[in-house]
Amino acid sequence: MAAQQSQSIQTLLEAEKEAAKVVQQARDYRVKKLKEARTQATKEIDDYRKYKEQEFAAFEASHAGNTQSAQVAIDKETEVKKGEIAQQYAQNKDAVVKKLLDRVTLVTPELHRNLTKVE
Repeated sequence: MAAQQSQSIQTLLEAEKEAAKVVQQARDYRVKKLKEARTQATKEIDDYRKYKEQEFAAFEASHAGNTQSAQVAIDKETEVKKGEIAQQYAQNKDAVVKKLLDRVTLVTPELHRNLTKVE
């Protein structure tokens, strides 16, 4: 009976060792699969980033002409407005200077409205 118990214990120990090997193999397999998944995810992220960068570059190139043409139109409009302002300045310059000089030189003395006459 002791021999049979010893044999059973030996069988259990061997089964435990075999189970430990299977568990270790499963852990190694899991680690390997996680590394593969991480590598694959990194590759997919890089591919997607490249795709979006190309898409943005195409969008930017297609709209760059619109920006330049809008800038040219704004510059032309600014030049026209500057010309109008210069023309109005030339027309009204003399009248403004005359009004300023009249205000300075033609003074009519008046009593202040808050001043009361003391009797």
